Amino acid sequence: MATYEPSIANLIKSALQDAQDLIRDEIALAKAEARDEVRRVAAGAVLIATAAVCGILFLVLLLSAVAWGIADGAAWPVWAGFAIVTLVMLVLTLALAFAGQARLAAAQHMPRTVETLKETMQWMRARTS
Repeated sequence: MATYEPSIANLIKSALQDAQDLIRDEIALAKAEARDEVRRVAAGAVLIATAAVCGILFLVLLLSAVAWGIADGAAWPVWAGFAIVTLVMLVLTLALAFAGQARLAAAQHMPRTVETLKETMQWMRARTS
């Protein structure tokens, strides 16, 4: 009986086919995991967005109650209570906007990346000179 011994070419071909199958399976697994992760993140994002909408509605109703409370407590017309709450919210909004603008203007965007790009450019100039 003669035993079959595969040639080196067949062994290499088989190894390459196995590697391709392994890579294909890994890519399929990564795609499936990415789909599952996107679904989980999307569900969380929907919940957070819903919570944000509820929070905004809460704030509107709370501020309305405060405005009516001010008007009723001081025996003023209702519009006066709403005007006071509106002015307070306007001042708060402007203060937060200016603080945010100042912080954004002072921030250095991607400082490490900019620094490494500068170093790379200097290195490339030194190599080409």
